[in-house]
Amino acid sequence: MEENELLRKRREKNAQLGSDGIELYPNEVKVSHTSVQLVDAFSALSGEELALIGDVFSLAGRIMAVRSFGKGAFISLQDRTGRIQALLSQATVGEQTFGLFKRLDVGDIISVVGRLMKTRTGELTLEAKEFRLLSKSIRQLPEKWHGLSDIETRYRQRHLDLIVNEKSRNVFITRSEIIKLMRHFMDDKGFLEVETPMMHPISGGATARPFVTHHNALDMELFLRIAPELYLKRLITGGLERVYEINRNFRNEGISTTHNPEFTMMEFYQAYATFTDLMNMTEEMFAFIATEVLGSPECVYQGATISLKPPWKRVPLRDALAEYAAVPSEVLNSPEKTRDLALKVGLEVKPSDAHGKIIMSLFEELVEDKLVQPTFVTHYPVEVSPLARKNDADPSVVDRFELYICGKEIANAFSELNDPEDQKNRFLAQMRERAFGDDEAHQMDDDYVEVLEYAMPPTAGEGIGIDRLVMLLTNSPSIRDVILFPLLRRKD
Repeated sequence: MEENELLRKRREKNAQLGSDGIELYPNEVKVSHTSVQLVDAFSALSGEELALIGDVFSLAGRIMAVRSFGKGAFISLQDRTGRIQALLSQATVGEQTFGLFKRLDVGDIISVVGRLMKTRTGELTLEAKEFRLLSKSIRQLPEKWHGLSDIETRYRQRHLDLIVNEKSRNVFITRSEIIKLMRHFMDDKGFLEVETPMMHPISGGATARPFVTHHNALDMELFLRIAPELYLKRLITGGLERVYEINRNFRNEGISTTHNPEFTMMEFYQAYATFTDLMNMTEEMFAFIATEVLGSPECVYQGATISLKPPWKRVPLRDALAEYAAVPSEVLNSPEKTRDLALKVGLEVKPSDAHGKIIMSLFEELVEDKLVQPTFVTHYPVEVSPLARKNDADPSVVDRFELYICGKEIANAFSELNDPEDQKNRFLAQMRERAFGDDEAHQMDDDYVEVLEYAMPPTAGEGIGIDRLVMLLTNSPSIRDVILFPLLRRKD
């Protein structure tokens, strides 16, 4: 009721301003500078030096705070780059204009034109010669000292979060910078940025449950893509040789601090390369991005200091189980003992589950969260890697790695399977998994097998979770903190 009463009063005030001939939402405004441009250029100058500058500056932004003193007021003006103080006095802007200002509220958007000065406390201030209302707010901003502290409200009303929480604004500015640096890195390596379809006739490229939609005109079922992999490898077969894509994937899975059904990845493929080459490239890329963003290849995540300086640890998956969970090789070599251990630690194991799939489940349960410093876990079971090339020395595993940092999977890569007969048999094995109830198993894709029959060169490919990388470099505990509009349960 209190909120409704405030809203009613604001609406009445706006109606009165309109009746008094005040334009509440004008369109034309010219802005010469941002707040940060002025602070960077002039904050070091003294008041006397500023007085010698004849330039007049125009800014626009949101009123975030007001300190009134009789016939004058200091306001905190916030634009896209930060905040600056402005001074409005009746003696300078006139009684009528100052009277209008006195009727405004925190949250209104205004433009200010004037010259720079320093206050007695030494704060750079724009002394207004002109002032104009640009957009009148109706709803009140969150209370000054507590801000927007409720986490769910921050996610549901991101516009308010960005207005009042500087940290949130900086996270998304940093996110943009990370993606820009990633593109710069890939372009310098000779990769071509491409776009592939978001709607697929067959769900493929990863083991995940898809979202299903329907195209009315063609009367056909389509799937929002779970990965762009099979289309990017078509481009490799077509001779482009080095391609990458930064875009959305969609997986119909649960929501957690590290999972959002719609997420951003960079996926790239390089002909005449192996998964080992991509480990080296990933180390170089992450160290480059961290140094550009943070000034160092080190970052702090949730209290842990993480070094992204190469080289990083590399450990085969079975060795990781031995090192971090004390699982002896004789257990992993025996399907019966592996199954018994999985049941002992509380995992759900179906009679149809392959030996390699159970080993993978043990790794996820016992090891993942212990991998704090950057670690490449290599040589995954062939049963959980239907698109990866078998290892020449041990065909029970594939030439694959996953990168873990702070217990989170950040990247997944492998030397690509380019033998069409082997790929067809892997798809058939996945179809058997689907028949046993695994709706995340890969579907048969005869069209992709036909692509491989035209000869795809030896290739390595990788997917990097951009949201999780941003979490790491901005010290954000939840993936919802780095996605502007995360998916949330409906309020009702």
